[in-house]
Amino acid sequence: MKPVELYAQVRYAVQIEGLSERAAARRFGIDPRTVAKMMRFSVPPGYRRAQPPVKPKLGPFIAVIDGILTEDKGRPKKQQHTAKRIFERLRDEHGFTGGLTIVKDYVAGWRQRAGEMFVPLAHAPGHAQADFGEALGIIGGVERKVHFFAFDLPHSDACFVAAYPAESKEAFCDGHVKAFTFFGGVPRSILYDNTKIAVARILGDGTRQRTQMFSELQSHYLFQDRFGRPGKGNDKGKVEGLVGYARRNFLVPIPVFESFQALNAHLEACCRRRLGDRLRGHAETIGERLERDLAALRKPLPPPYEACEKVPATVSSLALVRYRGNDYSVPTSFGHRQVMVRGYVHEVVIACGTEVIARHQRSYEREDFVFDPLHYLALIEQKINALDQAAPLAGWQLPEAFATLRRLLEARMGKPGKREYVQVLRLMEAFPIEEVAHAVGDAIARGAIGFDAIKHLVLCRIERRPPRLDMTIYPYLPRAMVATTSARDYMGLLRGAVS
Repeated sequence: MKPVELYAQVRYAVQIEGLSERAAARRFGIDPRTVAKMMRFSVPPGYRRAQPPVKPKLGPFIAVIDGILTEDKGRPKKQQHTAKRIFERLRDEHGFTGGLTIVKDYVAGWRQRAGEMFVPLAHAPGHAQADFGEALGIIGGVERKVHFFAFDLPHSDACFVAAYPAESKEAFCDGHVKAFTFFGGVPRSILYDNTKIAVARILGDGTRQRTQMFSELQSHYLFQDRFGRPGKGNDKGKVEGLVGYARRNFLVPIPVFESFQALNAHLEACCRRRLGDRLRGHAETIGERLERDLAALRKPLPPPYEACEKVPATVSSLALVRYRGNDYSVPTSFGHRQVMVRGYVHEVVIACGTEVIARHQRSYEREDFVFDPLHYLALIEQKINALDQAAPLAGWQLPEAFATLRRLLEARMGKPGKREYVQVLRLMEAFPIEEVAHAVGDAIARGAIGFDAIKHLVLCRIERRPPRLDMTIYPYLPRAMVATTSARDYMGLLRGAVS
């Protein structure tokens, strides 16, 4: 290929100096056909193939390769053909005698030509996109997978991120509630992928059948929903980018927090700091552009939606209610009854009718049992032999004074002492454990070892009045009888010592 400097010299000699093409060819020592070409092009045009290259070995099999690659478009990405696998099929099934390299080159070119193209989009204020992402975190000293809800306003690139133990319906709804509160309004529309949390089914005509909880959330806040094409994450590219940005910037290094509440406080602070950033292609910061988004949001906010899953259940004979594979206890008096379980992100609330009968911290373990020992004390009082083997009481950490009280009661009364000990424990059904523990310690110090005395001392602490323990009304409490010393007894002791 001739250099562009030679093109300039030849073109100048012919067009400015008036030299003929044949004379220019003699002057510069090049072929006249090359001079003619230089007259047509101001710069070297490069190699121009007159017809496609001949592929004597691969040519007859190109249609087969094209068919395989086209069919792969509808298959999962991890089960699509590699170039090596296509080569093996051509060799084994079609008698191909060529090499692997020409197959790999053709497949690479085909995939490059078939790459999808995209249209740059403009985003009006007041619209949003939402999605979930995953990362590792250390919560409460345990390394675990953290699922974070990402909420993006594409016009301004303002964001909100919140972390949850699982990608669940209640986390999905709670994330919306917190995002709406963070921005102080509701977007006019929100774009989602086809997550099963929001979409129960995609009907034949492409319409979406919403889940019950998502329909409730939408009815409460009155926003329009939009859904991307199945398997096409680029339809909501802004929030997809936010998921990666949050993972790389908000969650690196691996976050270490005592609770999800502390982690979410950190994530919210990160979102607020980002408002001062100015992104490429924009003259304003994210916070300045956010003003137009906020002006387009629907205000004021309605009362927060109750982000929980409601599930009916039946109490078992063990006073347990099963929710999401785990068992939660209720008071034994509600055995075999119908209840309503409300599963929140961090709490499980169980109600019978209009009465809330149990609250538990939610467990995300598998086949876990979550007990409240107080739920079983009334039954254990009746079945006292179960006291030492009761699973709900195993691992119940009580102050040392309770163990001392039990030893004293059983030493004095035997088996009835166990029942009276359970009666003392049942005081915690009505009074705080701290008050009961102080009363137990006070009773031991006074020598008033009994349920009635401890109850009296608890009430005195609650009512802030001095205790008045009249031992005559506690005939079953141990007494110390002190007789008056007589001189005759004393002299008898002296005579015994002399003899």
